[in-house]
Amino acid sequence: MKEKIMVIEDDSTIQEQLKNLLAGNGYEVETVTDFQDVAGQVRAFMPHLVLLDIKLPGSDGFAICSQIRAFSDMPIVFVTSSNTDMDELNSIMLGGDAFITKPYHTAILLAKIASLLRRAYAPGQQEVLTWKDADLHLEGSFIEHEGKRAELTKNEVKILYYLFKHAGKICPRNDIIDYLWDSKLYIDDNTLSVNMTRIREKLADVGLKDFVQTKHRQGYRLKNQ
Repeated sequence: MKEKIMVIEDDSTIQEQLKNLLAGNGYEVETVTDFQDVAGQVRAFMPHLVLLDIKLPGSDGFAICSQIRAFSDMPIVFVTSSNTDMDELNSIMLGGDAFITKPYHTAILLAKIASLLRRAYAPGQQEVLTWKDADLHLEGSFIEHEGKRAELTKNEVKILYYLFKHAGKICPRNDIIDYLWDSKLYIDDNTLSVNMTRIREKLADVGLKDFVQTKHRQGYRLKNQ
């Protein structure tokens, strides 16, 4: 089966160049021409990887990246002429996996795409962690309990992975943040709090209310009983 790539680029010339380049290298390519509900189009096509510009009609690339991250962990490569340090930092903070500026070198772009696809979909990455009848599926990016599942973002999977690996122990907030930074997910204390709130909401939806406990001034741990 061909790996699928979606190109989200409003410049028709660059869009066509990317489509021909990718198709010529064996990928199935879908391009966006209607920039209403781009994230919905991504969800419908479910590509293995997205190439995303920043300056787009309607929602910009940063907003679209955030919307995609709400339902998928697929690699996202920003390919853009917006080349400030702040643009690159924003792309990382919002869940982008790579930042390539125009004009790009086609060989470097193809190499980066191939590397991200290998890393994201490599065989042997199907580890499932279990604690108290809850199964954390790393490859599928979801948690399952009694037949119900909740989809997780990249940050949410990483946070739960850390808690599962230290199940039964209290995990200080700073240790979790340091781990995420080491994993190239750049979040701060406030962002961790936001992610924990979303994780708890998703856990409650599958019958895992209070599965993650807060220990005052200490950190978090998975429920022991």
